[in-house]
Amino acid sequence: MQTIWLTGAEWAAVLRIGLGLWWLESWRHKDRKGWFERGTGIVWAAGVAAEHRWQAVRTGFEKVVAPRLLATARIVVYAELALGLGLISGFLTPIALVGGLLLNLLYLVLMIHDWAEQGQNAMMALISLVTLFAMSWQTWSLDNAIGLFL
Repeated sequence: MQTIWLTGAEWAAVLRIGLGLWWLESWRHKDRKGWFERGTGIVWAAGVAAEHRWQAVRTGFEKVVAPRLLATARIVVYAELALGLGLISGFLTPIALVGGLLLNLLYLVLMIHDWAEQGQNAMMALISLVTLFAMSWQTWSLDNAIGLFL
């Protein structure tokens, strides 16, 4: 593979780090007080789920998420932070990439009607797949430094 300026592995690392910065920004801009005390993001998602065209999404949200409103809010907020830090540092990278891919797919399915969000989640999912299959932890990562996932 011929590339300009960096090697292919280094470009994959750049993409991985950029995805991590995207997750970190998702965490940074959240009103954590609102999320932790009132579950604001999950309350909003409950409204979206209640009007969803797929019964499985409505039922799944009601049975899994709604009874655990504040716990789910904390999981989402801390997952976005962990994904950002893990991808930027390259620590447990394949796990972070699969976790981020799953979270983006959940967001994508929940917000199937919101075209603005669809583009972001689709692109983040695509970057997760590319950087996973390119094994982006081979360069500029803690995983590589400590010999994980060789």
